[in-house]
Amino acid sequence: MHQQAKDFCASAAPLSTANSRDRGRNRQEERSVTVFNAATAFTDTEWASLIGAVIRIERDVLTRNAKTGLWHRSSETAFYLATTALPAIRAASAIRDHWKVENTSHYTRDVTMGEDRSRIRCNPGIFARLRSFAFNILKANRRSSLPQDRLRAAIGGVDYLLGLLNIPQR
Repeated sequence: MHQQAKDFCASAAPLSTANSRDRGRNRQEERSVTVFNAATAFTDTEWASLIGAVIRIERDVLTRNAKTGLWHRSSETAFYLATTALPAIRAASAIRDHWKVENTSHYTRDVTMGEDRSRIRCNPGIFARLRSFAFNILKANRRSSLPQDRLRAAIGGVDYLLGLLNIPQR
């Protein structure tokens, strides 16, 4: 399907295009988002009724090495499939928002709470909800870094967590 989307974008005319440039600490990124109408492009797949647009994102990133001062260039092209054709600026925003959630919530939960290392196999959903509950309490009452707050909560026990929730202690 990836190759099919790639071939389709190479031959089709775009519906809309949006460009953006982000500059951050030792990093510059140029992004080009192009949306293609794919209503008839994937007719030979089982997904044909679900694909309305192909979104192509081309990223050109310059990263500066702090030690050497040299810049490293990397380029990448990603393809997304959408159920409806939407403006490129809206597609870019939706994709950025998705990665914001991925990088803040999921990455933090995995690294700080160790979700991927969990060996729980019986009813893992219960413990995932407990981790989510603890994560949300810690994040809402953040005093320093999440690992430090987690350590404080572990040392303080249930009374510390109840104090964060403003629940009278036993």
